[in-house]
Amino acid sequence: MKISHYTLLLILFYALYYLLPIEFRALWQPDELRYAEISREMLHSRNWVVPHFLELRYFEKPIAGYWINSLSQLIFGGNNFAVRFGAVFSTTLSALMVYWLALRLWQQRRTALISAVIFLTCFLVYGVGTYAVLDPMITLWLVAAMCSFWLVAEEGSATRQKLWGWVLLGLACGMGFMTKGFLALAVPAVAIVPWMLWQRRLRELLLYGPLAMICAALISAPWAIAIARQEGDFWHYFFWVEHIQRFASSDAQHKAPFWYYLPVLLLGSLPWLGLFPGALRAAWQRRASSPAGMYLLCWVVMPLLFFSLAKGKLLTYILPCFAPLALLMAYSAQYLVSGSRRPFKVNALINIVFGGLACLALLLVLAPWGPMRHPLFTAGEGHKALLGAAAFAVWGLFGILALCRGAKWWLLSALCPLGLALAIAWTIPDKVINSKQPQEFIQAANPLLNQSKVILSNHPGLASALAWELKRSDILLYDQGGELDYGLSYADGRDHLIKADDFPLWLAAQRRSGSVALVLKLGSHDDGPDASLPQPDRHFQRGRMLVWYYAQRP
Repeated sequence: MKISHYTLLLILFYALYYLLPIEFRALWQPDELRYAEISREMLHSRNWVVPHFLELRYFEKPIAGYWINSLSQLIFGGNNFAVRFGAVFSTTLSALMVYWLALRLWQQRRTALISAVIFLTCFLVYGVGTYAVLDPMITLWLVAAMCSFWLVAEEGSATRQKLWGWVLLGLACGMGFMTKGFLALAVPAVAIVPWMLWQRRLRELLLYGPLAMICAALISAPWAIAIARQEGDFWHYFFWVEHIQRFASSDAQHKAPFWYYLPVLLLGSLPWLGLFPGALRAAWQRRASSPAGMYLLCWVVMPLLFFSLAKGKLLTYILPCFAPLALLMAYSAQYLVSGSRRPFKVNALINIVFGGLACLALLLVLAPWGPMRHPLFTAGEGHKALLGAAAFAVWGLFGILALCRGAKWWLLSALCPLGLALAIAWTIPDKVINSKQPQEFIQAANPLLNQSKVILSNHPGLASALAWELKRSDILLYDQGGELDYGLSYADGRDHLIKADDFPLWLAAQRRSGSVALVLKLGSHDDGPDASLPQPDRHFQRGRMLVWYYAQRP
C-alpha cells in the first residue's frame, strides 16, 4: 500500500473518531455546558480577562482554556461541534507532539506513528479528548513542556538547543498555568527533577531552571496583572480555595483513596491494556542503557504518585500520563513483533473479554427485558440497548480479528472503540438524558421559554444549559447558588439569586412587567415541585426537568 493510501486511511480514522461524532452528542451538564456558556459570554462581552458565568464572576479556573473555546465558537459558531473542538484540537496537537518526540527519541517513523495512534485511541484520552473540559488543554501544555525539555535532556544537545529547550519549557508551563493553575508548574517538576538527579545533572538544573521559571512568569504576567487590577480578590480565591482546599485540606473536593488512579490508569489504557505491564517493565529493565525510557517512566509514574497523594482526585487529572505511556507501549511493541508475541495475544483476549462482557451486560442485565427492577433502559428503549450491545460487540470483534490474524495485525486493536465512538450518541438512556443532557428538553420547551421575560432555575447546570441554548446570560438562580455562590457574594451579583421564601412576592412584582419561567430539576426521589410554590399558568415536564410558566399579570 502506498504512503498516500496510509495517509487517507489515517485521515478517515481520525475523522471517524474525533470529528464526525462530536456534533451529534448532546452536551452534558455541568461541565460541558458550563464551559460552553463561559466561553460564549466571553466572546459576547469581549472581556478577555475576567471569566463570567451567568454574568457572575467565576474564578475557578484561569483564562487560557476559555480563550481556546471562545475562538472555536468564533470560527464554528454556537453549536456542539464548536464547544468540543477546543478539546479535540488540543488532543490532536498533543498527539502530534507525541509523534515528534518518538521520532526524536528513536528515529523510527513507524514507531512514532504507532505512538500517536495508541495515544489517540486510549479510552481515557478519547473520552476526555472529545469532551468539552479544560483537561485536554492542560494536557497539551504539559506534553509541550515535557517534549521541550527533551531538547535539553537528549545526549549531545548543543548549548543553543538547551537554551531553547528551557525557554520553550517555561513558555509551555506558563500557558499551562493560565489554563489550569499551579499544577502546570508542579507536574513537569515532579517528573523532571528525579530524572535529572538520576542523571547527576543537578548543577545544570539549578543553573538553567530559573530561565524556565522566568519565561513562565513573562508569558503569564500580562494577564495575571490585568486580572489583579480588575478583580483584586481573584488570586486570593484562586490560590487558597481552588488549590489548597481542593487538593490538600480535610474537606477537599472529590476525596478518594490513594489507590484511586490505578484502576483509572488500567481501564483508561484500553484497548492497549495487554501492552501496559511489559512496557513499564522494559523501560525499568533498560534504564541503565536507555535514559529516554527512564525519562518516559518518570513522566508516567511521578505525576501519578503526586496526584495520588492529593486528597482531592478526579480521573481526568492523570490524562497527561498517557502521552509517555503511549510512547513506551509503542516502542515496546516494536520489539515484541520480532520476539515474544504473548502480550499481543493477551491484549487481544482482554479486548475480547471486555467487549463481550459489556455486550452481555447490556443485553442481559441493563436492557428493558433484564432482571433489574429498575433497568437502565426503560420500556421502549430496547433499540438503544441493542445498539449499545452492537457497539461493544464491535469492540470484541476487532479483538478476535487481532487474535486470529497474529502479531502482524495487532494494530487492529485501535479499531476496538470505533463502534462505541460512532454509536454512543444514540445509546444514552432516557433516564440519563432527562437528568444530564437538557438540550433536547429546552428545545421542546422553547414555546414557553421564548415568551418569558425572566427565566430562573434551581440548578446551576440547568441554568447554564438555558443560557447556552437560548443565547442569553441573564438566567437567574432559584433558592441555591451551588458553584456560583462566590460570584453571588458580590454586591452586583446578589440579585441573581431568588430565595424560595422570597419567591412569591418577587414573582408578583415581576409579572407586572412580563412573564416568568421557573425551570426546575427535581431530585431523584422527588415526586414534584415544592407544594408551596405558586401554581403556574402552564407547565411542561420531561423526566426530572420541568418548566413552570407564569404569564404576565399587569
